[in-house]
Amino acid sequence: MTEHAFSEAERAAVYRAISERRDMRHFTGGEVAPEVLHRLLAAAHQAPSVGLMQPWRFIRIRRPELREAIHQLVETERLNTAQALGERSDDFMKLKVEGVRDCAELLIVALGDGREQHVFGRRTLPEMDLASLSCAVQNLWLAARAEGLGMGWVSLFDPERLGELLNMPAGARPIAVLCLGPVADFYAAPMLVLEGWARERPLHELLFEDTWGAQP
Repeated sequence: MTEHAFSEAERAAVYRAISERRDMRHFTGGEVAPEVLHRLLAAAHQAPSVGLMQPWRFIRIRRPELREAIHQLVETERLNTAQALGERSDDFMKLKVEGVRDCAELLIVALGDGREQHVFGRRTLPEMDLASLSCAVQNLWLAARAEGLGMGWVSLFDPERLGELLNMPAGARPIAVLCLGPVADFYAAPMLVLEGWARERPLHELLFEDTWGAQP
């Protein structure tokens, strides 16, 4: 423990938010107070970014017809994904994979245009713009959990079609459809675990020492 550590209660709160964060699909409507939404987006904006490029852009969806159009894009990709899954298609179609129509707030997170000018930290790893955006989403997710709000990251969509729908400039790319709002309960475990779709792997299976595959 160093002199810069948070108090025990503060540390517990941070670890609790991390532990209880869930990718939510079930929402109860309602609303997110403007000041809370501002806090969440400010938390996202404080994320680390390679070369301080801040590649994230947020679009708040307000028009009902636009929300419905986004839902239709998600539904199209849901059906395409089911077809691609082959023998797991029926099981996949039983899963609830989004809450676009039900959530209080719908946000689109995109990579901004002009990212090619940012070379610092990206010369050999250009995908660090995506890594930086993902950090922003995680900040928002943890802050939402601390505020008692659920959030779900939906990636079932055609990015070109969504970009066209939202009038994104050339070079910009939508990465996440975020469903945000009140929920009845948070899942006790990741929903895909509860539904029997996948299992969580323990940390020790993914932790190596010195070389790939060498267990500590």
